[in-house]
Amino acid sequence: MGGPRLSSTPLPGIGVRYDLTTREQRRLSVVAHRDGARTLNAYQEDDPDACALSVRLTSGEAAALIDAMMPTHHSPNLLSTTELGLVAERIELSSVSHWNGRLLGDTRLRTETGVSIVAVLRRAEAVPSPKPDFRLVGGDVLIVIGTREGVDAAAAILERD
Repeated sequence: MGGPRLSSTPLPGIGVRYDLTTREQRRLSVVAHRDGARTLNAYQEDDPDACALSVRLTSGEAAALIDAMMPTHHSPNLLSTTELGLVAERIELSSVSHWNGRLLGDTRLRTETGVSIVAVLRRAEAVPSPKPDFRLVGGDVLIVIGTREGVDAAAAILERD
């Protein structure tokens, strides 16, 4: 049971075909046409050479599908969203941050924003539930949970130079 495999094949005069085999051994392909259009193909599970679905997308439709799969309207640091309106996100502390070398409690993140810092990632180490006396270091990644507004406010506080 391997991971996803991606290969590409030039299609002279047409574009490039990208083939993906998932860890479940399902096959998908995308033909990237020279005019910007894309054709998305999914193959039958019992016959990986038989196409079960083929959809030609304009470049705008392809961009909309990409946005749905990799939303640009969300931060790449977003970890999850729940129906309760909470998000978990990674916020990296810059080496030139005002908070570099200071105590976590000095940020007043929970008081000011309502977010919870559930862990700090530092190099290959994770510090779960850091206490207010935890000293922050540039490069630390804080895992925070709160409302979208609270997380945005926490990021703004932590980005202070």
